[in-house]
Amino acid sequence: MRVALFQTHKYEKDYFYELAKKNNIEITFLEPRLNSQTAILAKDHDAVCSFVNDKIDKETLDILNSINIKLIALRSAGFNHVDIEYASSLNIPIVRVPYYSPSAIAEHTACLLLSLNRKVHKAHMRVQSLNFSLDGLVGFDLEGKTVGVIGTGAIGTKFVKIMNGFGCKVLAFDLNKSKELENYCQYVELEELVKSSDIISLHIPLSKDTHHLLDHDMLEKTKKGVILLNTSRGALIDTKALIEGLKSSHIGGAGLDVYEEEDSIFFQDLSDQILQDDVLARLLSFPNVLTTSHQAFLTKEALFQIAQTTIDNIVNYIGHGKLSNQVKL
Repeated sequence: MRVALFQTHKYEKDYFYELAKKNNIEITFLEPRLNSQTAILAKDHDAVCSFVNDKIDKETLDILNSINIKLIALRSAGFNHVDIEYASSLNIPIVRVPYYSPSAIAEHTACLLLSLNRKVHKAHMRVQSLNFSLDGLVGFDLEGKTVGVIGTGAIGTKFVKIMNGFGCKVLAFDLNKSKELENYCQYVELEELVKSSDIISLHIPLSKDTHHLLDHDMLEKTKKGVILLNTSRGALIDTKALIEGLKSSHIGGAGLDVYEEEDSIFFQDLSDQILQDDVLARLLSFPNVLTTSHQAFLTKEALFQIAQTTIDNIVNYIGHGKLSNQVKL
């Protein structure tokens, strides 16, 4: 089988090359993102492999269908960038990587919290300039603080346990309560979590129901000085409402690995350009906002698992096996 892998990154290429070779799969590594303008590059291939911020809409799917693409393999857990209903109508199966390394993302969330709270990023920049002053670097003890975790799937579960290790009281909200976490957190309603937490961390997928879950009204209900953490999907938070909360000092800080309009920005070097996104530019101007560019998943273990599961999904399709990781309506 020939697979066109779009939006190839240097850090993942070796993993895919070795695993594909072992399974007699031929991969063409392409740099462009998959969208309606680039889909034609998959001509003469049997499948495409897509990354998290490609755009697989109706127009893109029509092109893929016209060149006889038989399978779309997502190398991500999220699939909100795909028109699943239309793909289904074309009989093009979509497979994904539902599980790779929850620890990687949960640990990065904790990293953002620690760095933001103790202002490690600021301290490092100061020391590089031989400024050894401690003024403006005061943080707070995590022990005894209340941490609200929205979503207790695999990643949320890991984060709950990490926060327990710091001696935090953990509140959780999820439609499906985990028995595993009975001794680690207290499940409450979303509004109670929002009102009671010193720190709020998001670990849920993006859908119509969760889009702007933390909007202006919800953010107004938070404690003054609350720290927000988001390593899931950017659009879970209304960015403009977040900015207003930061400007008024109601929100004490934000640790973000995602941004709701990141598709045309993240995963590329724009250092020699002028940022055209005014909302992101304003967000980056706050000294109490720590942003990384969707790198929470980026560990050796996670990269291997993503490549392995993706290749396994393709192999299962070739062998007419059960597509256990197929995304269905």
